[in-house]
This record gives sequence, structure tokens and C-alpha cells, in this order.
Amino acid sequence: MKTLGWVIVWILQFSATWGLSYNDGDEVILYVNKVGPYFNPHETYHYYQLPVCRPKIVEHKSLTLGEVLDGDRMAKSHYNIKFKEKVENRKLCDLHLSDQEVQYLREAIEEHYYYEFVMDEVPVRDFIGHLEESGFVPHTHKVFLWTHQHFNVLYNQDKIIYVNVTKEHSPISLDDVDAPLTVKFTYSITWIPTTISYSDRGHLIHDNSFFPRSLEIHWLSIINSMVLVFLLMGFVIIILTRVLKNDFARYNIDEEGREEVDSDEYGWKIIHTDVFRFPQCKNLFASILGVGCQFLAVAVGIIVMALAGMFNVHRHGSMNSAGILLYALASVLAGYVSATYYRMMGGKNWVSNVNLTTILFAGPFFLIWSVQNSVAWAYHSTQALPLTTILLLFLVWLCVGYPLTVLGGILGKNSRHEFGFPCRTKNIAREIPRAPWYRSHWAHLAVGGFLPFSAISVEMYYIFSTLWGREQYTLYGILGVVFVILLSVTACVSVALTYFQLAAEDYRWWWRSVFSAGSTGGFVLLYCIFYYLKRSNMSGGLQTIEFVGWSLLTCYVFFLTLGTVSFFASLAFVKYIYCNIKMD
Repeated sequence: MKTLGWVIVWILQFSATWGLSYNDGDEVILYVNKVGPYFNPHETYHYYQLPVCRPKIVEHKSLTLGEVLDGDRMAKSHYNIKFKEKVENRKLCDLHLSDQEVQYLREAIEEHYYYEFVMDEVPVRDFIGHLEESGFVPHTHKVFLWTHQHFNVLYNQDKIIYVNVTKEHSPISLDDVDAPLTVKFTYSITWIPTTISYSDRGHLIHDNSFFPRSLEIHWLSIINSMVLVFLLMGFVIIILTRVLKNDFARYNIDEEGREEVDSDEYGWKIIHTDVFRFPQCKNLFASILGVGCQFLAVAVGIIVMALAGMFNVHRHGSMNSAGILLYALASVLAGYVSATYYRMMGGKNWVSNVNLTTILFAGPFFLIWSVQNSVAWAYHSTQALPLTTILLLFLVWLCVGYPLTVLGGILGKNSRHEFGFPCRTKNIAREIPRAPWYRSHWAHLAVGGFLPFSAISVEMYYIFSTLWGREQYTLYGILGVVFVILLSVTACVSVALTYFQLAAEDYRWWWRSVFSAGSTGGFVLLYCIFYYLKRSNMSGGLQTIEFVGWSLLTCYVFFLTLGTVSFFASLAFVKYIYCNIKMD
């Protein structure tokens, strides 16, 4: 697998020196792609849905899976472009606009619609119009439409390096115009030689992006998270170790010393015959562990691939495709872990376990995505996936994801792993004493979810600004550090809460360890609501449905992943403490 990864990296790096080569006078195709409101990144429409110049026959470009998932719908434009051929004020078309079309353009400009063209895989973006608002009393509101595009094309010998568009002509006003209106659209092209190589053009595109520049390294948030980790590690290692040392000394006294001690024992030792009692709903419990390990592997894989330079932030949908591929391949791990722990807990119906593991995330994802896609279809948005793409994704799940889950389930079912518990479990469970409110399940949910969330809360703003805003996140090294911090905090909090629960003679730690850290997803959901209302400029039904749907799925993934990490940390801790005491 490691060798395959390096081969992929080499292919991607070597392909950066490829690209189309042009001779003088060769046709250069400019593709129109999509339009949408600037502040609603996930609300996009095909460019030809606007009343614009278009060819008589619209020819669409075949797209990759990642480009389709990114909302791209490219089609050949009406522009006539020849390599190195300068163009001055060439007419594109005379467009006759009805009153309804003028109003449509006016509303699009007021919502800050921008367009995206693509020339030789270089995105070209700009606003379709200009909005002027000034004064308070009286307030002026003027809407202008750009009718001329000046393309500046940088080239190195026979390759196109970079393209941008500038405005050199005055726009026309769409206020108080009489419809039908005839508008003349024109364009110019200037070819500029450059010494920048084709392999380095990505940096030029990045530095001159239409969207804001990449985020700077935010040292304050990183230091804050690191301090939190050190404090928690100190709490678990120093304080909890001292407490355990006293517990071991009290529980491991010899027979002579035992007679001098009060015969009534208390604490976590007296529940040693119940602490390893298997939880209820074994099938569901094991499936959560399997899917949690799957997403843990996907997260690690994406971060490693990003650090290895396998993601080009300027390529359309590269991370979407990688995520889908990793999720499908990691299905074997989900099936293996789920079936292994289900068998170790005495489960017999492994087929039911594999099927539950398969639909544990795929089921909610399909339901939420169906709502989103239906709304996108109603809005005629390019975010709505075509039928062919839906069938392709279904085949990926049916022919790759599900069979690999079954394969992992077979391997797990036939494995010879054992828990290796140091204590035997009695048939009759002991009564659980009533615990104070601060040791209740809800208190553990609040503490276990808040501390891991606080370790990533600052970083989440930058991630959300990338996913739901116009920033470009390239700090993958920092993301890797924060990911390690998150897992460390989750494990530490889980161990501490599990000890407090066992010290209160409550042996039901299996499910509680999952929910205590899994509740981080609830805090993430609260942050999603806060971000949408206070930090973003998103609006409208389509964008709201997209945001709510993906936010719910994100919180669900947090629950599955961190709940799994929490359980494994608690399991290792519980086995450790009970292996170090003497029992009758």
C-alpha cells in the first residue's frame, strides 16, 4: 500500500509537466461552467441558465467524478479564441433581453453572482455585474451589467500558464430600462509571454485567486490546544496515577493486614465480577466500533495524502474523489473490527452484524442526501447529481464498499481474538448505588464532549471558512497536529471519566465511554448553528438545506469516530487496573 501511494504521488507530480500544447493559430476552447451567489458556495447553477450569449448547439464536456461532485457542468462557449491571436473589441453577440430576463439579471447582480469559465484547466472567475450602494438619506441603489470581458492570457512557448479577466469598458445600467433591451456583448484577448513554467503555474493561480488568499498559520490556537493537551495529560498521568497507587496499595494488602482493615470494601475493586459484563445491543455496539475505525482510517488517509502533496487545491473535486475511494476501501476494516468484537462478545448472527455495519452510516447519508439532491433538482442547481453519477456511486458502494465489508466480516468472524479479561463475570449483576448528579450520565456527556471540542474549536472556524466560505485551506500539517491533539484529549478524558464511574461502583462503562466522547458531535452541531447565524453570509432555502444536511452528517461522523477512540482507551485502562490487583 505504501508503494502504491508513492507511485500515485509520482504520477501526479509527473503529470504536472504535461498539459496541452498549442501551435500558433490553434483553437483554444473556453468552457463556461457555473454561476452562483458569492456568499453561498454550495448554490451553483449552469452558466447558460442566465440570459447570456450562447452557441446554437451546446456541447458539454465530459467530466471526472470529482468535478461532477464539485458542481461543475462545463460546456463550450461562444468565444472564438486562437493561440497567440490578439483580439480587440470583437462582438460576441447582440442579446435581446425581455423584461423578465432583465429582472433576472438584476436580481443576480444584487445577490453578487459570479461566473466561472475554464481555459486549459485554469479557472477564470469574475462578477457578472456591479452593484453600487451609497448614502443613507437619500439611499442610492444602482445595478450595472458588465458587457465586455478582456482576457489576459499568460503563455510560455506552447503552453498556457494563467488566465484572468479585467474590466476596461464601462458597464451598462439596468435601472429604469425599457424592455425588450438589446445589449451588445464584446471581448478582447491579450497574449502575454512569461518565463513561468507549466509545472509552477499552480502557485501563480493560487497567488492570484479570485477568492481570498490561503489562511495564515494561527499559532495562538495551536498553542492553546497544546496547552490543553499537556494539562489533560498531566491530570491523567500525575493525579490519576497517584490515586491508582493508593488504590493498589489498599486493594493488594496481605491477609494479615486485611484483618486490620474494615471488612466493608468500597470502590472499583468490588465490581470486578461485573465490570467486564458485555453491554446490551452487542450488534449495534460492535457496528459502531467498526464504522468508527473506518472513519478513523479515512481521516488518517486524507491527512497523509494531503501532506504527501497528492491533493492539488486548484483541481476540481480531488479531495471528494479521494474521500469516496478511501471510504470504500476502508470498508474492509469496518467489517473486520465489527465482526471481531461481535464474535468476542458472543454474537452469533454475523450476517446481521455485517449488514448493520454497512448501513450504519450509508443509511442516514442516503436519506439526507436524497433530500438535498431533491431540493437541488427543484432549484435547477448544478449541485444536483445527474442519474449517471448516482448510478456510478451506487455501483461503487455495491461492487466495492459492500463486498469489502463482507470480506472484512468473514475475516473477523474467523479470527481467534479474545478479550483476555483478568476477572470472571458472575451470572447475577450487583445493584448499582445511586450516584450524585455530577457523576451522572448527563454530566459525563457534557464534560466528555466539551473538552475534545475545546481543543479543536478555534481550528474549526478556519475549516468551516474553507468548506462553507471562500478561504483556501492548505495548512495540512497544522490539521494533522490538531487531529493528534483531538485524539489525545479524547483518550485522556475517556480514561478519567471511566475511572470516576468505576470508583462510584457503576460498571456500565461500555456504552457510556462511547457516548461521553461521542457527545463532541453535539457540541460541533451547536457550533454549526452558531457559524451559520453569526459567522457566515449564507442564506436561502437551497444553501440552508445543504448546510443542515452536511452538518448533521459531520456531527454523526464525530460521534462514531471519537466514541470508538474513547471506548478503546477505556478498555485498555480498565484491563490495566484490574490486572494489577489481587482478587480472591
